[in-house]
Amino acid sequence: MDSKIIRLGSKSTSRASILTNANVKFIQNASEFNENTIMTTNPHEFVRAATLGKYVDLLEKYGVEDIPLIVADSVVCCDGKLLRKAKNKKDARNMLELQSNNKTTIITCMIFKSEDTYLLDVSETTYEFMKFEKNDLDKYIQSGECMGKAGAIMVEGFCKKYIKDVEGYESTAMGLCIEKLLPLLS
Repeated sequence: MDSKIIRLGSKSTSRASILTNANVKFIQNASEFNENTIMTTNPHEFVRAATLGKYVDLLEKYGVEDIPLIVADSVVCCDGKLLRKAKNKKDARNMLELQSNNKTTIITCMIFKSEDTYLLDVSETTYEFMKFEKNDLDKYIQSGECMGKAGAIMVEGFCKKYIKDVEGYESTAMGLCIEKLLPLLS
């Protein structure tokens, strides 16, 4: 096994950025698992099912004999509602308005598998946001950056200046708890 490189089973640029910033060498391969097959609206059940589905798909394709595999998925929950990726700008606006001046929890599930190690971890980070200013919100939605993001939020971008309080790791909110992954790679 080449312990100097891992396989990131995700097409997320945020997850890739987390690994790059932590000086972790990786190759990136997206899963073909269809999250639309998951029927639950329970955020914890959904994120575990999505991660497990991607994991099984990528494990069958690549195995872990040569390169360890890390797979992750994140969901956003606000007022007990599961917020997935926005379907369009109107959907994004509705999600963002719900989270404005409210608490939002990002739940990230990750599975790490090497020849001798298996970890399934579910971590949460909760943000309390101030009210989003209408002009900022409009610009963010028009930019399209909100698309492809669970809950349409970017805690490292648009939402950063509106964070009133945080409980948990920012990396969890960005899609991969690097603080729990790094000890497995040493």
